[in-house]
Amino acid sequence: MIGRVVLALGVLATGGLASAAALAQDVPGIEICTVEKTMERRTSCLQSNVDFLQKTIAKLAADHAQKLDAANRQIEALKASVASLQKTVDDLQAPQRKATEESKKKADAPPAKEGTAAKDGGK
Repeated sequence: MIGRVVLALGVLATGGLASAAALAQDVPGIEICTVEKTMERRTSCLQSNVDFLQKTIAKLAADHAQKLDAANRQIEALKASVASLQKTVDDLQAPQRKATEESKKKADAPPAKEGTAAKDGGK
């Protein structure tokens, strides 16, 4: 009885491998067409290769277009973020700029009272 179970499992495993091998033959891809003897089969083989390559190129183009769109969306989001950060930096630096400008004005302006006191003291 145990022998029958082992035999049945062996048959199922072998049958499963055979069906997997049969399915593997249907996977599209590049085939070597020079081994075909008749011109019709060779032409069919070449057309199958061309179809496979066109589908692959179309799929890759769509994938790359999707990646480019995602990258462009990310770039736009980063641009908006940089603009926001630049505005924040400008807002934070505004008081410092005002203080610097006021100190320059004070340093550049000549003291008016000292000039008149010097003239009066000379008389």
